[in-house]
Amino acid sequence: MKNNSSLAYNVCLIIGDALAITVAFTIAYILRVTLNHQPLSADVGSHSYITILISLLPFWILIFGLLGLYNARVYEKRFSELGRLLIGTFIGILFVISYSYITNTVIFPARLVTAYGFGLAFVLVFLFRTIARSLRRELFGFGIGINNVLLVGDTKATQRLIDALENTPVSGYRVLGVVGGIKHELKKDRPYQQYKSFAAAVGHLKDRQLNMIVQTELYADSAGNDEILTYAQENHVAYRFVPGNGELFVGNIAVDLFHAVPVIAVHQTPLIGWGQVVKRVADLTLASLFLIITSPIMLLVALAIKLSDGGPVFFRQVRLSRYDTKVRIFKFRSHRRKYSGQSPEQAFAKMDRPDLLKQYRANGDWLAADPRATAIGRFIRRTSIDELPQLFNVIRGDLSLVGPRAILASELEQSAQKNQILSVKSGLTGLAQISGVRDLNFAERRKLDLYYVQNWSFWSDMVILVKTFRVVLFHKGTRG
Repeated sequence: MKNNSSLAYNVCLIIGDALAITVAFTIAYILRVTLNHQPLSADVGSHSYITILISLLPFWILIFGLLGLYNARVYEKRFSELGRLLIGTFIGILFVISYSYITNTVIFPARLVTAYGFGLAFVLVFLFRTIARSLRRELFGFGIGINNVLLVGDTKATQRLIDALENTPVSGYRVLGVVGGIKHELKKDRPYQQYKSFAAAVGHLKDRQLNMIVQTELYADSAGNDEILTYAQENHVAYRFVPGNGELFVGNIAVDLFHAVPVIAVHQTPLIGWGQVVKRVADLTLASLFLIITSPIMLLVALAIKLSDGGPVFFRQVRLSRYDTKVRIFKFRSHRRKYSGQSPEQAFAKMDRPDLLKQYRANGDWLAADPRATAIGRFIRRTSIDELPQLFNVIRGDLSLVGPRAILASELEQSAQKNQILSVKSGLTGLAQISGVRDLNFAERRKLDLYYVQNWSFWSDMVILVKTFRVVLFHKGTRG
């Protein structure tokens, strides 16, 4: 009962990627050699050029594979796929150039062929994958390549899966039935049935091709669990189960032997081992680069703040980072001198405006025209320039470029998941910042922080950084 549609799609992607790269370098050759009559750096015939490139294509496809471009988890993550395609195309070009140097073989008749090939390969592969994704969804609409699923269990996870998979032309999955009690009644317009037992379900669905069983709760009776697993194995049906404690099985999970006993190791976050090393190297490299680029802006802002009211340029405050570590962060001072360093309660009490304090808290700790802020302060907060001095904190190792927001100890006490959030370094930016901080309350921002901690990846960090630039440039979600 296996469904080979995913395998077929992968094969199509491999063939399509190879053809797109070949077409790209063929066009590159034509543009520079055939249509451009300027002198060439080497005389490379078209037949030799194409033959060498085709012989190197398997290695290029292998690079794509190592980057996860043939992994089902990447198919619907367009931004992640785009980034991996760019990196994969760049590494592929470097591989071809390295091969040419090591073997002393001239491949490219001119340097422009390399540049054209790189750009065209990236564009054509991306276009092909976009078309392939659209065609796949069209086939889903005709019922081709659909995976039929049986859900076993009556939990909240069952309902979440039902809702996630119900749009079959998009998800590629069709729920045939749900095995569970009578805790909830299924909607009449849903195209599946509810069964009281697993035996009843497979007996009724024996004429339908079943591709996957997802068990959302394990039975106290092990015989019931064995029945489901045995059926899946004997009928070659994919089997998945949802752990009873969903909060436990998040972050990084590894299966290992502990004194000859198989165990599952659960870490609070995937950001362990080499992940920490890679993240720290990226922090040092990118923070240093950003510091050099933004230093003229920081100097001008510092002068403007100093000349405006003669007060200190920087605002310093102790906040929490990884493992409850207290760090002193730096920001450009945006508040008037007499209110700087005071809590909102103290500042609004000092100006005798309890109404503003109430409005400030009700609005997610934000006011459109905060009377504490200077004119320069409102500008640097609206453009997020006030955060730039925290690049020094990143270089020092107090913070990371991306992570949960560094907040006060008194604020974080409000979160039930405090310890999980503080299992990684706090960040200069994060999911909350790119999700529109004006529209999120404290609890929602902490949920995003927790999601980041439990699902960290280097790719997600890069995506968040790129989206942060977009938010800053277009002032989406930044605070005035």
